[in-house]
Amino acid sequence: MLKIKIQIYCGDQIAMGPGKADLLDAIASEGSISAAGRKLGMSYRRCWLLVDVMNRCWDAPLVATSTEGATLTGRGVEVLRDYRAVQKLVGSAGAKAGQALEQHVRAEPLAAQE
Repeated sequence: MLKIKIQIYCGDQIAMGPGKADLLDAIASEGSISAAGRKLGMSYRRCWLLVDVMNRCWDAPLVATSTEGATLTGRGVEVLRDYRAVQKLVGSAGAKAGQALEQHVRAEPLAAQE
């Protein structure tokens, strides 16, 4: 099985990856970090730490918070849209190229030689 995971780095931090994109989607749909965490089965603290990394890694914050909740900023909407577009393109191309590799890989590894 071929699995391609796209990660964008900022120094040694992951500025965007599949989990952070899912978190942005959940914040957009739920309107708060805590509700997004519940939707994704993550703690508020974990979500907040991920949002903090994203907000510090991009040229403008991706998530804005207030007493009413949280929303994606304009930059957050752009980054999420562009990241999902890259995922789609790479996934399509990777699936085609991966078929050639997958026909030669075993379903399970051979037993280890002792």
